[in-house]
Amino acid sequence: MNVPRLNHAMVLETPEQLPDGAGGFVEGWLPLGTLWAEVTARTGRETRAAGAFVSRAGFRIVVRGAPFGSPERPRPQQRLRDGQRVFKITAVTERDPDGRYLICHAQEEQVA
Repeated sequence: MNVPRLNHAMVLETPEQLPDGAGGFVEGWLPLGTLWAEVTARTGRETRAAGAFVSRAGFRIVVRGAPFGSPERPRPQQRLRDGQRVFKITAVTERDPDGRYLICHAQEEQVA
């Protein structure tokens, strides 16, 4: 197994409920830190959502391993940000038996 090329600095973000000032909440994103990653595109497709065309693409994002419960370990429902690009994490698995690297399966959506 070859060593991944971790050449993208990505910000790991987790959802956070923030007060909206009217007694309710809005969802915001709290940055947890920067992870270096290898990003590989998978398949993509175009769909309609709320009357607009949306381009949806799958990505395989490899990052350094971290133990369960660590804030550096990505989880589903979190996201990785690379500048203006946002990748929603759908699943996380170990890349190798020793857990040195993790694979984040992610989706990027853009209005077409």
